[in-house]
Amino acid sequence: MTPGIGPALTPVTWLPGPGLWLKRDDTFSVAGITGGKVRTCLALAAAGLPDVALVTAGGRHSPQVSIVARVGQLLGREVRCHVPAGQPGPELDDAVAHGASLVPHRPGYNSVLVARARADALESNACLIPFGMECREAVEQTAGQVANVPADVRRVVIPVGSGMSLAGVLAGRVAQDMHWPVLGVVVGASPEARLDRWAPGWRWDGSVQLNWHPSDYGTPARMPYLAGIGLDPFYEAKCLPYLRPGDLLWIVGRRAV
Repeated sequence: MTPGIGPALTPVTWLPGPGLWLKRDDTFSVAGITGGKVRTCLALAAAGLPDVALVTAGGRHSPQVSIVARVGQLLGREVRCHVPAGQPGPELDDAVAHGASLVPHRPGYNSVLVARARADALESNACLIPFGMECREAVEQTAGQVANVPADVRRVVIPVGSGMSLAGVLAGRVAQDMHWPVLGVVVGASPEARLDRWAPGWRWDGSVQLNWHPSDYGTPARMPYLAGIGLDPFYEAKCLPYLRPGDLLWIVGRRAV
């Protein structure tokens, strides 16, 4: 883990009304953006040379390009984002508003965007911020945040996009010798291959369950609030139907737009 990046634990709070715990990783805030993925992006950028560009890939509805653009602007770094061609959407518009250059690709499949971003970073000696924050740093940053999760929570519920935040929670569960079960609410493509790479053994004891949310990834939840707390409509808000008293909802972050 990169020293000096997000060493403090974000709070765990109790909501007595619904009887739920919240892990408020969204309270880590830099440059108007919040959450564990921001912490990882800062750590990756800080680990490289201070004057090289940041290169990433992201989908039309993903907050990744907005995160990297805002971190790049904060650090005074050039940012290039490999994205699908077509109508940009709020997250891509936000990236441009914060100084990033968009490199559109057709077809805009994730595999194409990932390959183009990786090639760009290699050819230009830039700092690659991986698609979905798929890297060891992401696992370690999130794993460290498990330390203040109560041992007696009924279950940890977390939204799952790339699966890297879930991988970090599972790594932290092992490191802290915790035994609560985990429910991952999948809001996009299957994360299973990525979890196999970064959370080995997650399938073995039956304590980790994945449930696929029935809506398309790009369809926001109708009610993005819990006890007056704003939730990301594409991620955390889709966990609400699955929560039961005694659960802990892990709030990974909240997009800027």
